[in-house]
Amino acid sequence: MENQVNWLIENRTSVLVLIFVIARLISAVGLTLDLAVCKGCLSLTMLDLEGHIDFHNTQVAATDFGNHKTALPAGVLYPRSVADVASLVTSIYKLSGGGSNLTVAARGHAHSLNGQAQAEGGIVINMGSMKGGIRVDKKGMYAEVSGGELWIELLNATLEVGLAPKSWTDYLYLTVGGTLSNAGVSGQAFRHGPQITNVYHLEVVTGKGDVLTCSKHHNAQLFHAVLGGLGQFGIITKATVALEPAPHRVKWIRVLYSDFKTFTQDQENLISRPEEGELTFDYVEGFVIVNNGGLLSNWRSSFFSPQNPVKVSSLNTTGRVLYCLEMTLNYMHENFDKVDEDVTWLLSSLHFIPGSVFMTDLSYVEFLDRVHTSEIKLQKQGLWDVPHPWLNLMVPKSKIHEFDARVFKDILRNTSSGPILIYPMNRNKWDDKMSAVTPEEDIFYLVGLLRSALRSERRGGPNSEEFLRDQNERILDFCNREGMGVKQYLPQYSTESEWKKHFGGKWNRFSEWKATYDPSAILAPGQRIFSRPARSPLAL
Repeated sequence: MENQVNWLIENRTSVLVLIFVIARLISAVGLTLDLAVCKGCLSLTMLDLEGHIDFHNTQVAATDFGNHKTALPAGVLYPRSVADVASLVTSIYKLSGGGSNLTVAARGHAHSLNGQAQAEGGIVINMGSMKGGIRVDKKGMYAEVSGGELWIELLNATLEVGLAPKSWTDYLYLTVGGTLSNAGVSGQAFRHGPQITNVYHLEVVTGKGDVLTCSKHHNAQLFHAVLGGLGQFGIITKATVALEPAPHRVKWIRVLYSDFKTFTQDQENLISRPEEGELTFDYVEGFVIVNNGGLLSNWRSSFFSPQNPVKVSSLNTTGRVLYCLEMTLNYMHENFDKVDEDVTWLLSSLHFIPGSVFMTDLSYVEFLDRVHTSEIKLQKQGLWDVPHPWLNLMVPKSKIHEFDARVFKDILRNTSSGPILIYPMNRNKWDDKMSAVTPEEDIFYLVGLLRSALRSERRGGPNSEEFLRDQNERILDFCNREGMGVKQYLPQYSTESEWKKHFGGKWNRFSEWKATYDPSAILAPGQRIFSRPARSPLAL
C-alpha cells in the first residue's frame, strides 16, 4: 500500500492529466455518438477555424420564416472570416469524393419560405456571425459589404455620408448575400432594376471551396451565375453595391381604383416615363383589397389624419374589390417648397377614384423601414412567427387581366389573410446574362400573396395554412392550365421537370454552371434543384 501511495505521489502530474482526459472523454461521448451517425462530421471538428461549428444546438437552423418545413442539420458553422467558410466547404467537397452525403446551406436572416436555406443532416452556415464591416467610398459611390450584413445596416452606414443603395426590397432585415442570390425587388425596380443589377463586384466561395472575386469583366461567368442563382454556384461573402445620393424625405401617396384596366394603365404609364428630363415618381407599387369592409380596416392608420381632405366613409367602397396605387416622391430639404406642386402635377395624369388621395410625409429611413414597424406590432400580438404560405409570381402584362378575373375576383374573393401586392416592372432593367428568370414580355407584374396563417384557426378554416396553400395550388393550376407564362419569384419547386420549365432556355447553361462550380452538388440542397451524384462509401 505504501509503495502505491509513493508511486501516486511521484507520478501525480501524469495521474491528473489522465483523470482530465478521461473526464473529457466521458463528457464528450454524446458528441462522439452524434458524429458517428454523420459521415465526415468527425473530421470537421479538426478544422482550424476562427469561428466554430456547433453540433449540439442545431435546432436554431432547422426552421425558417415560412414555418412550414423543418430540417435538422448535423451542425451549424458560426464563421468569423471567409477563410472559415472556405475551409468548411473545401473539407466537405473532398469528403464527397469518398461517399459523404454532407451538404452546405448558407443561412442569412432565415427569411426563406420552404426550407431553401436548410441542410438536413448537413452543415448550415450562419452568415450573420461573419460581420466583415462596411466600407463606403463616397467618391466612387459604392459600398463594400459582407454577405452576412443586413440591408438596414448597409443603409445606416451609407447614410452617414449622405448616400444610399439604389434598389431595395420592401423588408430591410434581410442579408445582402441572401437577396442577391434571388434578385431583390421592390417599387424602385422599374427605374433601377432589381438589386442584382446594382452590384459591381462579388467575393464568392464556390462549391469546391475556392475563394474567387468576380465582376462583369473578371470571372464574368461566375458573376452572372451567382446573381439570382439561388445559392447553387457559390456563397456570397462580400459584395460591392452601387450607391446614389440619399434623399432626406419622402412624400408617400396612395390612391384608389375600382377598375382594374384603369389601374394597370396608370401603373404602366408611370413606369414608362423617360428617366431623364421628365419628373416621375421614385417608387411605384400597388396592392389589391379583395375583402373590403371599409378602408379603415384594411389600410395602415398612418394614412388617416386631419390633413386628408375626404372622410374615408364618404368613399362608399364596401363590398367591392379595390386596387391601390402606391407611389413616393423623394426630395431634399431645400426642395420642400416645391414638392407638393410636383406631386399635384404627377397625380393630374392619373385616373383614380376622386377624393381617394391619401398622403403622408416622412423621412427616407422611415419609409424604407416601414415593414419593420409593422413587424414589431405583429410580434407583440404573437402574429409574426406563424406559418407564411407566401406565393410570389411574375405575370406577363398580356395575361394580367385574365389573372385578375380568375384570381383576385374569384379564387381570392372575400379572403383577408395578408397583403396582396401587384406592380409592374420593365424587363430591360434586368440582365438576361444572370441566372434570374422573368417572363419574356417587356413589362411584367410582380404579384405577391404575402399571407399569414393563424395557428388558432381550425384545420381547413379560411385563415388556416391548409386553406391558404390549397388556394395557392389552385392559382398555380390555373396558370399552368391556361399557359399564362408565369414565373415564380422565390420559386418553390421540387422536381427537375418543374425546374427545367422554370428556367426554360437557361436550364442547360444553369446545369453546366452547376457542374463547373459545384460538381458534387453540396450547396443549397434546400432548393431541391439538383440531386447528389452517387459516390462510394466513406469510412470515418
